[in-house]
Amino acid sequence: MRKLTYWQAISEATVQCMAEDPAVFVAGEGVDDDKGIYGTTRAAFERFGPTRVIDVPNSENATAGIAVGAAAMGRRPLIVHSRADFLFLAMDALVNLAAKWRYMYGDQGGVPVVTRAVVGRGWGQGATHSQSLQSVFGHFPGLHVAMPASPADAKGLLVQALRAQTPTLLLENRGLYRMAGEVPEEAVAVPFGRGRIARPGTDVTVVAASLMVHEAERAADLLAEQGISVEVVDVRSVRPLDEELICASVARTGRLVVADTSWARYGLAAEVAAVVAENVFDALRRPVRRVTPPDCPAPVSHPLEEAFHPTADRIAAACLEMVDGGPSQVRKLSDVTAGFVGPY
Repeated sequence: MRKLTYWQAISEATVQCMAEDPAVFVAGEGVDDDKGIYGTTRAAFERFGPTRVIDVPNSENATAGIAVGAAAMGRRPLIVHSRADFLFLAMDALVNLAAKWRYMYGDQGGVPVVTRAVVGRGWGQGATHSQSLQSVFGHFPGLHVAMPASPADAKGLLVQALRAQTPTLLLENRGLYRMAGEVPEEAVAVPFGRGRIARPGTDVTVVAASLMVHEAERAADLLAEQGISVEVVDVRSVRPLDEELICASVARTGRLVVADTSWARYGLAAEVAAVVAENVFDALRRPVRRVTPPDCPAPVSHPLEEAFHPTADRIAAACLEMVDGGPSQVRKLSDVTAGFVGPY
């Protein structure tokens, strides 16, 4: 199968869905310029022009409100945010209108607004430009939230979102855009609520999303050298969450580490831990461990930023402590992996 980068997969899905359905249009700040949101909207603009790929001003709340109205009238808006932090300005339209529409109106049609937003660390962007908002938006019923980790899922989940009737938020980590992988040429949808085993294992389960899937796989490589087998579960979507897959994995391994790019409190990591505790508590051999950023806003300083964001060495250390409980071995592994960075 041919390979595409993550951004190329998103671009291809956008063009294919726009060609398939004339109701689909794209709107966002800078979607029509030469870069086109990391290249993801440029091909659509070149093919369909400014009437269907629309540059908008810095007015996130208004744009989201217009998108809800357009969706209510039969259009298929795809709204793109180059920084997810500005989604806070669009929350009223997305949470109070789009997410609740079908419930309030007796399931007489929904408003399938699709929103793409870029999350994750960059180049010292600080507290207000580095946040991952999956837990915030995943809290609300009626809104699907997904975090594709691979180029194939970046395409497949977007295709699913643009064909479905549920308002959807797709969070894309900027560290993944250059990553390449096999992607089908056809517009094949990937269902929400269906995770995948990114790497099979027997000793400990690591549940992760987005960039953390790759950090978990790197941790698994490190631990394999020490005879520890790590199973990596990619949740794909945060809401709905594939609880069955997660619990089945933990039932096999008896140990759970959850890795997430957002904070531990009230987050995806907490939800996964709760699901496991409620369903397969007796299978746990050790308490659940969460690998997340510390409980503070993101720093700007590069050395502090390196310490802030979770990486493979922290996941590996948590897994090793789970299996052996030896702090000296944990420190040794951290020494071996010091300075490891992901695909940023």
